[in-house]
Amino acid sequence: MSKESSHAAHAAGAHRVVVIVDENSNPFELGCATEVFGLRRPEIGRDLYDFKLCSPEPRTLMRDGFFTLTGVADLEAADAADTLIVPNRPDTEVPRRPAVLDAVRRAHARGARLVGFCSGAFTLAEAGVLDGRRATAHWQWADSFRARFPSVQLEADVLFVDDGDILTAAGSSAALDLGLHVVRRDYGAEVANSVSRRLVFAAHRDGGQRQFVERPMPNLPEESLAPVLAWAQERLDSPLTVSGLAARAAVSPATLHRRFRAQLGTTPLAWLTGERLALACRLIERGESHFEAVARRSGLGTAANLRTLMRRETGITPSAYKRRFGPEAS
Repeated sequence: MSKESSHAAHAAGAHRVVVIVDENSNPFELGCATEVFGLRRPEIGRDLYDFKLCSPEPRTLMRDGFFTLTGVADLEAADAADTLIVPNRPDTEVPRRPAVLDAVRRAHARGARLVGFCSGAFTLAEAGVLDGRRATAHWQWADSFRARFPSVQLEADVLFVDDGDILTAAGSSAALDLGLHVVRRDYGAEVANSVSRRLVFAAHRDGGQRQFVERPMPNLPEESLAPVLAWAQERLDSPLTVSGLAARAAVSPATLHRRFRAQLGTTPLAWLTGERLALACRLIERGESHFEAVARRSGLGTAANLRTLMRRETGITPSAYKRRFGPEAS
């Protein structure tokens, strides 16, 4: 990769995402960032981000010596980032490089958005930008994180935390969840869904879902929820209930709850509400201007309920969402 972003010429004026890669960084989360923010988007018709990797050294040995990364920009590139993704590495007790911490502090001071995947929360906390803030990290490091950074409000059992200008994700695939959440925040649900389809990944898993299942896996695999989920997604405007979903799946409501917790990390009702809200967002993006119609077509009932749920989940009203992501937004 050349020192110039591969998208610089194609995404002039686009939101600049810069990833700092340091010694022993995890390749998986680097791959997640590249897949979400760094690829060309011909299926959308435009590139979403100006993406760049940078490092404090010309040669960066990745985790466990798997490979060496060369040819990326130097650390000064972090000073131009609108969104800065900080290094994450498994050796959480090793102090981060002072130059990296200084780059994080400078980015925070000028108002850049900061993102930490997995153990990236340690980098953010060591830089001092998480004091008094909410964050998450991989559950296996929860105790050590709390011991080292007691002033940070660690939420150890969620997939990701969006605390405004600082966002953190739990381990491994939660990086994709947070990445898609960022795309959704920047460009709306329709674009995020397009990115998720190319990833062949769930378009939306709420950040509050649990990181892991707190019970032993059964000896025999349980039935996949995929058929009942697909059936429900085609009928979101209908009066679906948990008992109705259970009947469709030919199980009891208690068994359905257990399978949702095991396979999706959430409850049937929370999943259903999330799917309906995602549909409502897509309808607004496609030009539906009457919020009563949006609420009816998405199964949310009334415009008042739509307004309450959208404000709770996205932080903005349907009207504000329409101004930002509707057909006339750009």
